[in-house]
Amino acid sequence: RIAKAEALAGAAPREPLIVTKPAANAEYNDPALTARMSGRLREVLGREAVVEIPAKMVFEDFAEFALAGVPSLLISVGAVDPQEFAAAQQSGSILPGTHSSLWAPDYQRAIPTAVQAEVTLLLEALGR
Repeated sequence: RIAKAEALAGAAPREPLIVTKPAANAEYNDPALTARMSGRLREVLGREAVVEIPAKMVFEDFAEFALAGVPSLLISVGAVDPQEFAAAQQSGSILPGTHSSLWAPDYQRAIPTAVQAEVTLLLEALGR
């Protein structure tokens, strides 16, 4: 509506053509790869450190690999202080996510855990 009004106000020769396209495709975790990798992560990080989260619509350019036939897996690494997380779970409050200006990760825990998880997954994928 605004674009059309601006075109009219600016005496454009025609109305603007507005085309909406998805920014990315939905990410899909390959079930067999997910089972294999989560099992390996549980061995390395501990059973309590690896949890399955409910499916959610995640749009990433990473999804292009799965569309091309490459078994894919997108992981999330918890980055919130465990006491803060427990308090939010108990109260039902929602913690800020990674795209929020209020997100404040516990980077001293999150970075080493993320590196260990990624290296573990890479070594498993390479068969080592």
